[in-house]
Amino acid sequence: MITGVKTPQSLVAPPVRTGAEQLPDGRILGWAEWGPANGMPVLFSPGAATSRHLGFGAEAVHDLGVRLISLDRPGLGASTPAPGRTLQDFAEDTRILIERKGLDRPPAMVGNSQGAPFALACAAARTVDALALVSAADEIAEPRFSDVLPRELQQLADLCVRAPEEAADFFAGFTPRTMWDMVMGNSPACDLAVYEREPFAGAYRKALEEGFAQGAADGYARDAVLAMGRWGLDLAAIGIPVDVWYGAEDSSHSPDQGAGLAARIPGAVRHIVPGTGGAVLWTAADQILRTLLDRSGEPPR
Repeated sequence: MITGVKTPQSLVAPPVRTGAEQLPDGRILGWAEWGPANGMPVLFSPGAATSRHLGFGAEAVHDLGVRLISLDRPGLGASTPAPGRTLQDFAEDTRILIERKGLDRPPAMVGNSQGAPFALACAAARTVDALALVSAADEIAEPRFSDVLPRELQQLADLCVRAPEEAADFFAGFTPRTMWDMVMGNSPACDLAVYEREPFAGAYRKALEEGFAQGAADGYARDAVLAMGRWGLDLAAIGIPVDVWYGAEDSSHSPDQGAGLAARIPGAVRHIVPGTGGAVLWTAADQILRTLLDRSGEPPR
């Protein structure tokens, strides 16, 4: 259970440090940080179409001694596009970032919403040593979901598998307003109480604007095709601790709230948090981070 009162100011805050690393092929990978610079590093793969600007656990990272490092995926925010990229390519970019930032051991990682399959690619590559999947986008193109998805969503997932370029053209028409309206229109009241209040609403809008700053084609559109198609990841071979978190009121990210997803990952632990939906990353940040640190063998400082 979640204890304590969450104030709006405890959920999000502007990054305390921002920067970018140059990758071997000349591309730039943008990042933002919260928490102490000498804290225990936790990487963050954010949700759909958002930039490094939108973090989580503004107070929790300080309380726990966590150095939260949010990454802009290619084509989003400050990161250079990489047309034709794969989930595995992101894992390699992340490995290089860890090396360039001088982290002395594989860090833990959090993957939220559409950022989850990218985080899973990092887990499969053993780039990170523990993983929290929060409101994770599930592999909806998997055949076991074919009879439970709404018709339009099933058709879109099929398109991502059958004709990814055509699917990318569809997603390329999305805008920050499209994303905002889609999230607000599909969120329960308990989540809207978080999303529509300041400072969260302003931070989320800014992250969407930054996420689309380079256009949608090589950023959000490629992300969406990769996340909604077949992942090509051997989840059964993942050998690090994984926790899967969903809010009890979340009906958008996984048809079975991650039950099948957790079952595919050896030793994964599934958590259902009452009284929240997709906003669980922000409303239960302390619990999620404490569990992640414990699973990685790093006690809070």
